[in-house]
Amino acid sequence: MATAGKNLSEYNKAKMPNAENMVFGIVVSEWNESITEGLCKGAIDTLLENNVAQENIDRLDVPGSYELTYGAQHMVNTNKYDAVIVIGSVIQGETKHFDFVCQGVTNGISHLNATQNIPVIFCVLTDNTMQQAIDRSGGIHGNKGTEAAVAAIRMAEIKVRSHKPNGEIGF
Repeated sequence: MATAGKNLSEYNKAKMPNAENMVFGIVVSEWNESITEGLCKGAIDTLLENNVAQENIDRLDVPGSYELTYGAQHMVNTNKYDAVIVIGSVIQGETKHFDFVCQGVTNGISHLNATQNIPVIFCVLTDNTMQQAIDRSGGIHGNKGTEAAVAAIRMAEIKVRSHKPNGEIGF
């Protein structure tokens, strides 16, 4: 198990870039709301702890995890954000629906990262049980939302550093 022996909420704050002037979008699935709200709280708390102003964090709710790609694309297309975090939770059921949703959202977010100029951070839990989701959304393994916010800040720093004032891209 990837999270065994690791707390998803632990990170070295001293190694974090200055996020004071960064702007973030968060797209949150309403499906498995008790899980996604915990993940969102972890992400927002971490952004705030790293000096992101509350007014520089926008949230967009979508019905389910499959819809995260559309919500993220909507945010990306505004060119307002330094990074976008997508938050969802898909729990294995008795049908293949789990596989289709997981594959669809993974491919969609991957496509956005490959074709757009704003990093989209994948914070979608794909667990076998509700308990596994609870453990990763503020439970015994910490909070994957925290980990996603750390990744968003670090990727936003790459985006910010790589854009020169004249529109050229490079370091």
